[in-house]
Amino acid sequence: MSKRHILVVDDEPEIRGLVQEILEDEGFTVDAAENASKARELIATHTPNLILLDIWMPDVDGITLLKEWKNFFKDEVPIIMMSGHGNVETAVEATRGGAYDFIEKPLSTAKLLLIIKHALESSLLKNENLKLNQIAVSKLEPIGKSELIKDLKSKITRIANHDACVLIHGESGTNKEMYARYLHSLSPKSNGPFVIVNVSTLNQKSADKELFGFETKNQIHNGLLEKASQGTLYINDIGELNTSLQSLLFNVLKIKKYSRIGSSKLMNMNMRIIVATRYDFDYLIKENKFHDELYYLLNVLPINIPPLRDHYEDIPMMLEYYVNYFIELESFKYRKFSVSSQNLLRGYKWPGNESELKNLVQRLLILGTEEMINTDEIQSYLGSNEISKNKHETEILNLDLPLRDARENFEKAYLMYQLEKASGNVSKLANQIGIERTHLYRKLKMLGINLK
Repeated sequence: MSKRHILVVDDEPEIRGLVQEILEDEGFTVDAAENASKARELIATHTPNLILLDIWMPDVDGITLLKEWKNFFKDEVPIIMMSGHGNVETAVEATRGGAYDFIEKPLSTAKLLLIIKHALESSLLKNENLKLNQIAVSKLEPIGKSELIKDLKSKITRIANHDACVLIHGESGTNKEMYARYLHSLSPKSNGPFVIVNVSTLNQKSADKELFGFETKNQIHNGLLEKASQGTLYINDIGELNTSLQSLLFNVLKIKKYSRIGSSKLMNMNMRIIVATRYDFDYLIKENKFHDELYYLLNVLPINIPPLRDHYEDIPMMLEYYVNYFIELESFKYRKFSVSSQNLLRGYKWPGNESELKNLVQRLLILGTEEMINTDEIQSYLGSNEISKNKHETEILNLDLPLRDARENFEKAYLMYQLEKASGNVSKLANQIGIERTHLYRKLKMLGINLK
């Protein structure tokens, strides 16, 4: 067990001494108190990681102290009750009062150490989860002061007061879930649950039951829709939803009622629906992979998340945010991005968007040693792809090339840029640049542009 600070509160000197000796042999730092006054004095000086508390004491009994300390420490400090007069009623009262566990005297050393081990592990896990949730909640608002982000936040604020479906579209890594949570936090349903449906992880054989719930003679199972009651249901990767589930969802949204699988009882839709995707719906609909009528129902209030390269002026603020994020989350040493390194990253294309930026900051904090993050360090992590991309951009502007080579260089760069804007959709690309689709395929093949 790792070294922790434990407070032992017991009016019997022999018990206090024995428990203190056992725990110190196990590597713990131990304080001992014979009554409530001494225990309060020690706690005021140093908050323990765990408290062993006797129930029967002459001044203030252990149950009273338990309620007092649980009210003060919440779940941060587990409290284990001890008693030589143990019975079921006492144990029940102690656990109802918030005690982690109850152990009878005479104490079993093995049992005592096992309970302490489990209590500390449980406390550590709860505190880590609480910290993660607090950090996650702190980033409900999009980072940035660019006009794009200001307009986006303003649009979400206006949308939040309406219950119509919202469709969030953005490239991979643009943190669509955060925007959905931000919208939820501003809505009248903000006190309700925020339930996430990741389509890519749904069991294809029972996805309908997971989403809508099911009912048999012996069992009722609430689905994700029901769990989102009075709150928000967020469906990620909606473009990957199979066609049968699309039909079910369309019928539900059309009549604003749903039923569990196996039941005819209709329930009202009393939650907001937000869906998100990185896919191009025009392409999915043309390829018969998505019902056009469902798309029209979902796309009442569209929100388009811009890729990071389109609001590069926000990158310095995002870098600073994620430095502080990981310092708080993982206690990393503070590192600062130099002005030149920030400028380098402002010019980077960020194919992975905010997720890529977040991962880069984490990597730099883990592996870096100097306080200042310079351009050489960043360049080494961006790798040869970025270097070759810069080299290619230089070649495009090479005016010493023969006309044919210069034209090919430009056409290739132009088509690759337009293809990226079209999210790899050749039909959309053909419409964007005004060229016949068959001719476009030949041109892409001739220039060596791999659609994959």
